[in-house]
Amino acid sequence: MKKHLVAPSILAADFANLQKEVTMINESEADWIHVDVMDGVFVPNFSLGIPVVEALKRHAAKPLDVHLMIVNPEHHVEAFRKAGADHITVHVEVCHHLQRNIQQIKGLGCKAGVAINPHTPISNLENIIAEVDQVIVMSVNPGFGGQKFLDITYQKVEQLKRLILKAASNAKIEIEGGVSLENAKGLLDAGADVLVAGNFVFSASDPTEVISKLKAV
Repeated sequence: MKKHLVAPSILAADFANLQKEVTMINESEADWIHVDVMDGVFVPNFSLGIPVVEALKRHAAKPLDVHLMIVNPEHHVEAFRKAGADHITVHVEVCHHLQRNIQQIKGLGCKAGVAINPHTPISNLENIIAEVDQVIVMSVNPGFGGQKFLDITYQKVEQLKRLILKAASNAKIEIEGGVSLENAKGLLDAGADVLVAGNFVFSASDPTEVISKLKAV
């Protein structure tokens, strides 16, 4: 049976000790380092620009999973790739030419993903699902860490899994927002492949142990 992946979200890390936090992830059982980029336009917050991605890349031993919560991502994906992004995910809600956006990302040599907000129907992905490498299902409204997990996520993951199977897609289902040991098993049972965890990991007294527990679910 294929094992699920765990991607700690660096947004919740201690930025005064960023190299130490990345080293912790490198030495843990984590698979990816999740990097949330926010522009203050698409979401009501700013975070993590290109210089931070460059700094992370200098120390990261695991792939950088960059999630662009920004408008006009096509203007910036090349810069994020050069900064060190291994995966780049854009939001369906802001991409008017989504297929073109996905092809642009793949053309840069990155894994290409699409993200959907809690209110966005899974059906919006029908015409792109065969072309993407991953789908981030937001289980909170994007913009701030530490929000309460939305239970509608389980149903959306099940719907998305059916769509992936129907299309014979290889897309991984990635869950972001409020992920913890309380909901991890339910998400995996519904069809999730990747668990993104921020505050749950970095607020723990032993983040490495929490990552191990998420891998062991």
